[in-house]
Amino acid sequence: MDVLLTNDDGIYALGLRAMYRALIKAGHHVLVVAPLNEQSAVGHAITLSLPLRIKKISEPDFQGIGVFGTPVDCAKLALGTLLDNPPDVLISGINNGANVGVDILYSGTVSAATEGALANIPSLAVSIDDFHPSSLDAQADYAVRMAENMNWPSLPYRCLLNLNFPGLPLEQTKGLRLCPQTQAVYYDVYDKRTDPRGGQYFWLHGEIPERDVDAHTDRGLLSLGFITLTPLRFDFTDHAALEILRSSMDKI
Repeated sequence: MDVLLTNDDGIYALGLRAMYRALIKAGHHVLVVAPLNEQSAVGHAITLSLPLRIKKISEPDFQGIGVFGTPVDCAKLALGTLLDNPPDVLISGINNGANVGVDILYSGTVSAATEGALANIPSLAVSIDDFHPSSLDAQADYAVRMAENMNWPSLPYRCLLNLNFPGLPLEQTKGLRLCPQTQAVYYDVYDKRTDPRGGQYFWLHGEIPERDVDAHTDRGLLSLGFITLTPLRFDFTDHAALEILRSSMDKI
């Protein structure tokens, strides 16, 4: 396969390097186009007011193109300019930290894969429920096998797949589960702090309350040790509300 590989943790990230090695080991041709700096939680942001500069990374066991931009910048630049032909698949990740539920709106990892899906490219976002993994080689091999064996033409138009691993050694996971995303949202907390010069600043942290999580959704299953796979598509239309509005339009 011809694979476009990107992420939001940056071109030097452990997860991207693991995925690169797994793809090369499996005999695939890989073009890496990834941010030069970490771009976590930038969502689907694109750069409009600045030029996109690139830097070629050439190492004994790695070749890639670093972009001073967002994950979506990387996907758009690669698909629109750097590649002569569309790739067979776009893979984004492996991301440090799960991308489940509302995370898909914030995640640069998922947004890069979404950009691939919008271009009708088979696209896979990959994350692990661990912010400090020490090795992701096994997870990368698993994701590559999934990409190789997936019946991509059977999926709906502009569908992407969101794969999440629990923060466990792969052999300790409970297997793969297909599931919807959780509808629970974060409980946000901003810590109020003071810098060395006496100025105030705020630091965001938060969590999705366990009581709000359906056990059969991505967050619930991931917490139980399952690998989760959720198909996503770019369609924010609330069809139920659309029908309600149609019935009340004559009153407006």
